[in-house]
Amino acid sequence: MKSGGMMKNDNRNDRRTSGPAKGTEKTKATGKANAAGKTKVTAGKENRVPVGQGREKTAVKKKSGLCPVADKCGGCSWINKPYVEQLKNKEKQLKELLAPFCKVEGVIPMEHPEHYRNKVHAVFGENRYHDAISGIYEQKSHRIVPVDSCLIENANADEIIVSIRGLLKSFHIRPYNEDTGYGLLRHVLIRTGHVTGQIMVVLVLASPILPSKNNFVKALLKLHPEITTVVINVNNRNTSMVLGDKEHVIYGKGYIEDELCGKRFRISPRSFYQVNPVQTEILYGKALEYAGLTGKETVVDAYCGTGTIGMIASDKAAKVIGVELNADAVRDARNNAKANQIRNIQFYQNDAGKFLVEMAGQGAKVDVVLMDPPRSGSTEEFMNSVAQIGPERIVYVSCNPETLVRDLKYFKKKGYRVSKGVGVDMFPFTEHVETVCLLSKLNAKQHIEVDIHMDELDLTDAEKKATYSEIKEYVLEHTGLKVSSLYIAQVKQKCGIIERENYNKPKSDDAKQPQCPPDKEKAIKEALKHFGMI
Repeated sequence: MKSGGMMKNDNRNDRRTSGPAKGTEKTKATGKANAAGKTKVTAGKENRVPVGQGREKTAVKKKSGLCPVADKCGGCSWINKPYVEQLKNKEKQLKELLAPFCKVEGVIPMEHPEHYRNKVHAVFGENRYHDAISGIYEQKSHRIVPVDSCLIENANADEIIVSIRGLLKSFHIRPYNEDTGYGLLRHVLIRTGHVTGQIMVVLVLASPILPSKNNFVKALLKLHPEITTVVINVNNRNTSMVLGDKEHVIYGKGYIEDELCGKRFRISPRSFYQVNPVQTEILYGKALEYAGLTGKETVVDAYCGTGTIGMIASDKAAKVIGVELNADAVRDARNNAKANQIRNIQFYQNDAGKFLVEMAGQGAKVDVVLMDPPRSGSTEEFMNSVAQIGPERIVYVSCNPETLVRDLKYFKKKGYRVSKGVGVDMFPFTEHVETVCLLSKLNAKQHIEVDIHMDELDLTDAEKKATYSEIKEYVLEHTGLKVSSLYIAQVKQKCGIIERENYNKPKSDDAKQPQCPPDKEKAIKEALKHFGMI
């Protein structure tokens, strides 16, 4: 599920441009966030041979803002917003969406929110003078927008792509033309190891043969000796997918390795691996904090991909079970577990929902479910299977708050409540935000028996937002205080919420009515604020 093609969290079309090769003057962008959250970028000029000498006169036009092609690219929709403002907007969005479920702890920022993408993709083509160009597809089209460097991409990867473009002419390699079907080089994909510094270059070709491949690799390594492996991927189909099914290694091992949360992971051309490793450590750290592992739990890592979060959880769990439908991802996960000498984790190639139903049928016990579904969210079938096996806690990692809210509503129907949530800024300069939520199983003995009076059916708008039981539960969880329905009714009346008489009036005119103590009144008001009733 988390492997193949362009994968989850590729929230943009990666980019590249026409222009000179390494060693000549080229467009350059550098960015650094200051304490005020503003990012400064300087752009150089792109020199072109004058018209009449076989080159296209396309000097980069100066535009306001940090990126001259932001309006065409669409990948960094918030490129011109100060970083502090980006964070405020994301936090506001999360709080509004999750208000019916839980308090949001905020959005955890990135200390240096630039050049964070460890996976960089460029599409290749030709201009009208048959010069090689590389860059991005313009939004909603297959027109190539030239780009040499990008604020959010690994800077070294950008330079390697420019160098590859500069070598094409001397090796008589023509970029692929989608309209005619002629040409060889379709795409270049660069993957980098944040901790290890290893670099993989993937040349996506329309046919398996790269002319003078050994000399081409030598020339590329002379410019970039830091490259550790080069792979040819063959994509001869008329498709919008970047990678094809066949590949062969022409230099190095055919994969790179990187470290995340103290574990080492193998990354192949089609492996899923989070594109922002710095924030991924924070994201996974929060997920495991929410999981509350003590070393005794059985954990299921659903949608496990190559097993990253499950292997990180294995240090604090008795047993971890990873479930993934994609065979390549499961193979990578098993290799990663073996390389890290992890013995309390097992990976299964299966549909996660069906697998959990089978476990429940066998009477198996699961304490915690970790789930990190794609942007489309989970499915009712999967959530039903989770409810059937009944873990005490579910940690939901989401890259799409809208589908997260939809799924939280469904889990609520199945007897789970959302205890807390937090955002992690995995994708600075975009509107996207990653979210972690903890769901806890309600105790049936405490929550099934409900005493309903007929007059409770006559509710005001404010009353509809939370029941008395929910208010009592919130107060008990957050303060340890037990409050009666009478006290809640008194506080609601003070706050201007219309109340029914059976709760806030004494049984006789001369009877003394106990008054809500100040500490409990304060706690009830906090609950009313939480549920949006005042």
